[in-house]
Amino acid sequence: MRVLLLGGTAEGRALAKALHPQFDIVSSLAGRVPDPALPVGPVRIGGFGGIDGLRRWLQDERIEAVVDATHPFAATMTAHAVQVCAALHIPHLVLVRPPWDPAAATVVASDLDAAKEVAQQRYSRIFLTTGRSGVSVFADSDAWFLIRAVTAPEDQVMPRHHQLLLSRGPYAYDDELRLLEAHRIDALVTKNSGGEMTRGKVDAATALHVPVIMVARPPLPQGARTVDTVAAAARWVTEIR
Repeated sequence: MRVLLLGGTAEGRALAKALHPQFDIVSSLAGRVPDPALPVGPVRIGGFGGIDGLRRWLQDERIEAVVDATHPFAATMTAHAVQVCAALHIPHLVLVRPPWDPAAATVVASDLDAAKEVAQQRYSRIFLTTGRSGVSVFADSDAWFLIRAVTAPEDQVMPRHHQLLLSRGPYAYDDELRLLEAHRIDALVTKNSGGEMTRGKVDAATALHVPVIMVARPPLPQGARTVDTVAAAARWVTEIR
């Protein structure tokens, strides 16, 4: 059975390893990160060209099932996959990484709402880890920002006072604790990405009583079938074979 695995995450790589070589897996990465960690098996990199492009690709490649293991905030890709697979009657599954418990955080709906919360609370030294695409909403802030991203923001208006920290996880709790202390951080702004690779910053902030502003995940498309573990996703593929 030929399976498209929408990946780019640790879960996607783990699932490709679990299914290879028993299944004909093609992993697809968005291509936004240079030198990405690659899964086992064949890999394609880059977008599909919207809904019509995805439909043509699935048909041309004779894909028989699709597993979406993209980042929880890759809402457009997930929505397109749900729509196209339903139209083509291709079995489709979303592997949803369990979210972090936001109980100790201030939950907001968007990057813009996070920027408003920073301004209203008058935080002065912010650890910003929402990704390079959301930096510009903080451009008018008078606060200082430690901005961590895998690659430098492009075509973004940056905050006047900032330091750019380019790195890639996983991040250990003890290292995150030292980072927050060294930079005298008084607020963490992050997305509810979930998973263990970047959870250390949230746990470290909680331990230091640093307020956490957490952007909530976008809702999944209606009708999407989901599982929350790699093992469950592998089992689903095996059962529909």
